[in-house]
Amino acid sequence: MATLRTFTFPSSDGRHTCHGSCWQPARDLPRGVVQIVHGVAEHMGRYDWFARFLAGHGYAVCGADHLGHGRTGAEDGKFGYFGPRRGWELVTRDVRRLRLMAGDRFPGVPYFLLGHSMGSFLTRTYLCRYPGTVDGAILSGTGQESALLVGAGKALANLIAHIRGPEAVSPLVNELSLGSYNKQFRPNRTGADWISRDEKVVDAYLRDPWCTFTPTVGMFRDMLGGLQYIASPAALAQMDPDTPVYLFSGDQDPVGGNGAGVRKVYGYFEKQGTRDLTMKLYPGGRHEMLNELNREEVYADVLAWLDRHN
Repeated sequence: MATLRTFTFPSSDGRHTCHGSCWQPARDLPRGVVQIVHGVAEHMGRYDWFARFLAGHGYAVCGADHLGHGRTGAEDGKFGYFGPRRGWELVTRDVRRLRLMAGDRFPGVPYFLLGHSMGSFLTRTYLCRYPGTVDGAILSGTGQESALLVGAGKALANLIAHIRGPEAVSPLVNELSLGSYNKQFRPNRTGADWISRDEKVVDAYLRDPWCTFTPTVGMFRDMLGGLQYIASPAALAQMDPDTPVYLFSGDQDPVGGNGAGVRKVYGYFEKQGTRDLTMKLYPGGRHEMLNELNREEVYADVLAWLDRHN
């Protein structure tokens, strides 16, 4: 049985306190550590089922709510906002801080990052900034839009941030990004049909006050800048080719271009010489495969990959 404990640590921005969670297995030393890097407009509490599954198989699981998210964002009520500048760098550094903390807490065991959606972009950033410091990376619901679209989106977010401030919320920017994902599932039952075929998961997401905020233009600017960075040849060249990488996604996930964007990211790693590279696309699956109708299959596949790299 897993033991859940909460903890805090100072954010890299020097102002906020990051709130984290750790699910520990019923053994003195875990088989490994899995650090979850969550996505946009969600929080670590949504990973409880999955974390308890891994802990039940001997892995310690940890993660922290990013700046502007979950318990971290609730402290000052500024949701969907990383900061006035360098937001992507700050959140990536927070991921690094937790990796060092958890590594000290559980020394001498394999350490893995698992990033979902925006968290997968942060994980890819981490692999470029801190190569060779984890024993493997798992990317859930990742993707990569064209450089033209990413550049145009960032320019628009930058313009609005300049005029109205980075804490402003723009329905236009949101509709052009997150708001566009539901279109392929018309007629829609809800505004979040794109995350999962499981209606209970979608309804719980929409009832969660920490999942229903609209990100600020500052956060969109930061995230799109991050997407530019992780597609740049200079950044990709910094990755350690000996770090194993596993990508999984639904083949109906709009974030991953229904598989095309996932294959594109796979190609980045392949081109840079990643020696242990695996990809799986689940037929009919949408954005959150860890919360999909076939999540037991997905959990088992993740566990099998971890066991092979333990």
